[in-house]
Amino acid sequence: MSDKQKKIYVAGHRGMVGTAIVEQLNNAGYDNIVVRTRAELDLTDQAAVRDFMQQQKPDQVILAAAKVGGIHANNVYPAQFIYQNLMMEANIIHESWAIGCKTLLFLGSSCIYPKLAAQPMAESALLTGTLESTNEPYAIAKIAGIKLCESYNRQYGTDYRSVMPTNLYGQNDNFHLENSHVIPAMIRKFHDAKTSQSATVTLWGTGKAMREFLHVQDMAAACLHVMNLSKENYNGCTEEMLSHLNVGTGQDVTIRELAETIQHVVGFQGQIVWDSNKPDGAPRKLMDNSKLKSMGWSPKTSLIDGLTNTYQWFIEHQSEFKTQ
Repeated sequence: MSDKQKKIYVAGHRGMVGTAIVEQLNNAGYDNIVVRTRAELDLTDQAAVRDFMQQQKPDQVILAAAKVGGIHANNVYPAQFIYQNLMMEANIIHESWAIGCKTLLFLGSSCIYPKLAAQPMAESALLTGTLESTNEPYAIAKIAGIKLCESYNRQYGTDYRSVMPTNLYGQNDNFHLENSHVIPAMIRKFHDAKTSQSATVTLWGTGKAMREFLHVQDMAAACLHVMNLSKENYNGCTEEMLSHLNVGTGQDVTIRELAETIQHVVGFQGQIVWDSNKPDGAPRKLMDNSKLKSMGWSPKTSLIDGLTNTYQWFIEHQSEFKTQ
């Protein structure tokens, strides 16, 4: 069987990252991709996941499924964030091992690192300090996913890898006004204000926090790159109990700079009002992406280009968000 014919199960194929991964797999010539919708397979149901994996027996698994959201969603639904993410990753990773699937890619998040980690955050910062309180349940779940992969590798000799993306954005993002991440939330707010000819847009925090943003197509490309690294090349830049890789641009901007850029892209002519009573989250979150760069990968999409095509996608699909 050629590499392109192997059966690849992409969990979370309808999410922003999963959609981009499936698209790039198809473009690269992989034609044996297995997917299931949430209605078809509840990933928090161990028996259902076991039956599915026993029936399909994929050669490789890409675990992009997750319950995700911004500061508001993480504050309001902490139990759902920790429970659903723990169950999904535990079920998929364990049942992948149970069927003899040797290769798996787990997608985590930059929120695994301590709130006050030295910047830029290297992989070695994991478990060295207190997490940001607003998304601690989600972060704990993602750390558990990394350690599940490492533990199965140590005990069973599997090749389960983990990639930790910085803040992602792009096509197929969630543009819900309350439960979305910062870029889609801002795009939606500025667009709605422009449409209604509002004089102001109110944004959370002070605008001083700094964040790094990676376009989803770059993230998908990084996933395929890491997936296809030889075991020797991958292990050569990781350690047995420090095996995850950061995926980022290596550059960050203030939330204020981001807002002004999105305001320009959308064409909103009014004023931005900052609600400093709302939380900023961590003061800075910049990833050290030197390990992955040394493995031959770097992002291709600039922030302005990524924001422009993301807004264009939103315009083309905005009818889907009218009731949100």
